[in-house]
Amino acid sequence: MEIEVGTSPKLYQRVANSIVAEIRSGKYPRGERLPPERELAEEFGVSRPTVREAMIALEIRGIVEARRGSGIYVVEAAPPETNATEQDIGPFEVTEARRLFEGESAALAAAIITDEEIAKLEELLAILEANATSEVGERADRDFHIAIAEATRNSAIASVIETLWDMRYKSPMCMKMFDRARDAGVQPRFDDHSRILQALKARDPQAARAAMRSHLDRVINSMLSATETDALERARSEFAAKREELAKRRSI
Repeated sequence: MEIEVGTSPKLYQRVANSIVAEIRSGKYPRGERLPPERELAEEFGVSRPTVREAMIALEIRGIVEARRGSGIYVVEAAPPETNATEQDIGPFEVTEARRLFEGESAALAAAIITDEEIAKLEELLAILEANATSEVGERADRDFHIAIAEATRNSAIASVIETLWDMRYKSPMCMKMFDRARDAGVQPRFDDHSRILQALKARDPQAARAAMRSHLDRVINSMLSATETDALERARSEFAAKREELAKRRSI
């Protein structure tokens, strides 16, 4: 059964609601393992990141439980009627949008950035390096990216990028995904940020764009790895297919 594309609710929410309907119908009783992501993606005609987000949404609602290395299991056989529309946007969408906007932001900033703005970025990078595993490092990570956007001296660009960053803290879906990634040991990458800074210092727009996009590619891959729940061997083949799909999207 394919999910029709519309404007509301979000695609991952429609997948989640369809799975809830199947659970309520008895297709997947309490304790049942849901099919692998690949099969669900084919069933609903969506990408695997969309299925991943739907599973996280169902976890937040207490309907399913992820068992790492095993899969997703139904824990609530008759879930309440709710669409949980406040979980408005998923982390893959947010990060893909960041990749698009922040890549161009970095390129523009590289052409006009000042020595004072470079010095600010160096200070933030030092804070990130010294506090990579703490909230201080996470704040420095956000401030680093926002500072690059502000260096474009375009308030509209800076506002869009700041809004995208704020989404990850306002959406339960994003918070759940990033918390899981953090628990799996995923932290802001100092070396990625260092390459971005070096490209900015060189006033090289193309290198700055490439460094920013590569960094956010790795963020997406880290989230995929950190939230994987199927058996390891199956996951390897599924991840290869997913990364190939994401590579096609990034080539645009």
